[in-house]
Amino acid sequence: MSKGHDHGPGASSRRLIWALALTTTFLVAEVIGAVVFKSLALLSDAAHMFTDVAALAIALAAIRIGERPADDLRTFGYRRFEILAAAFNAVLLFLVAGYVLYEGALRLFDPEPVGSTGMLIVASFGLIVNLISMRLLASGADSSLNIKGAYLEVWADMLGSIGVIGGAVVIMLTGWTWVDPVVAIGIGLWVLPRTWTLLRNTTHILLEGVPKGLSLPAVRATIAAVPGVAEVHDLHLWGISSGDVNGSVHVALNEGAAAEPVRLSVLQQMKTVHGIEHATVQTEAGPGGDPEGAGHSTDRHR
Repeated sequence: MSKGHDHGPGASSRRLIWALALTTTFLVAEVIGAVVFKSLALLSDAAHMFTDVAALAIALAAIRIGERPADDLRTFGYRRFEILAAAFNAVLLFLVAGYVLYEGALRLFDPEPVGSTGMLIVASFGLIVNLISMRLLASGADSSLNIKGAYLEVWADMLGSIGVIGGAVVIMLTGWTWVDPVVAIGIGLWVLPRTWTLLRNTTHILLEGVPKGLSLPAVRATIAAVPGVAEVHDLHLWGISSGDVNGSVHVALNEGAAAEPVRLSVLQQMKTVHGIEHATVQTEAGPGGDPEGAGHSTDRHR
């Protein structure tokens, strides 16, 4: 395979497929191991491994489905699929983490025997799977937000596997079975804030909030500073998916200002200063006149 193909969508899809296959296979094995060896820590790590599977599946689906063109029913295409799937993933994670924390609290007061050797073996294989998946995704993490998110999920799960391995070693050496629920609770508490952040971000996008990194007052000030602009109103900024920015705005023109040059200047400033490449600008007459061309709009697409 030539180097020219290593960074394309096809290569990214293949890496994701391999990582997804490895992670899914081990997820099933870890759940079985958690039941057989009665390890809540393994079950908690499996819940986190589930986030890896979901993140990889979302990234792969976003590449495949996101490539579908817009049609008469879905004028923005299928890019929002990524956000819907991520929100569903976050809700499931809350339920799983809640169950793990509940079971962990019960086991602290009534510890159960744990197969520490099997727990150690399963967690060690999990660490190996995470390292392989990280290696597969590393080359695409800098060029794709989706792959970067999946890479970070796998990286975080690697830490969970290390925690389970440490817990298994402690149980083998000391016989302290209460270490298992402590590790499980630790992983659950560590996953919850990240899950909340995921749900908060997806909800923000679904509510068409201002994309991360942008400030509505700052964008308004940039537009207002364009020569010929008398007033800025009805400014909206939103995203269809992560990393996607759309904008629309109405500008009132100064007396004597030509609409077309002002529109082009506003579009250029929105792109150059704030990175908004998909914007619609509508001009209208300001106080004192009816500039030629006012009332039309210009749309710039990526």
